[in-house]
Amino acid sequence: MPSLLAYHIYNGMVCGMAVMTYRKTFALDKETSRRLKTLSSAWNISQAEVVRRAVGQAAKSPSLQFKNPAQILKELHDHGQGLTLEVANSYLSEVTRDREAWRNS
Repeated sequence: MPSLLAYHIYNGMVCGMAVMTYRKTFALDKETSRRLKTLSSAWNISQAEVVRRAVGQAAKSPSLQFKNPAQILKELHDHGQGLTLEVANSYLSEVTRDREAWRNS
């Protein structure tokens, strides 16, 4: 008869739980923390398991690959979807006025 302390490791799991090799510490904003707790409760799993599943899912999705911001801007302009010079100048003027008003307040 096997000992009660005996366990089996299979595919990175011990008795159905992931084997923890690394510890990470990171900060979350209030809304992300709330979402993490909500998912953990709804799925009846630990917050760490929610993060593991989300990271695993994100890694499988090519649509979540981030492009270089300069490349995105170039693509927008190449397809005529960027700001016109008139709209851009109007925006910059508004920002300049707002910053000056803020500095003088």
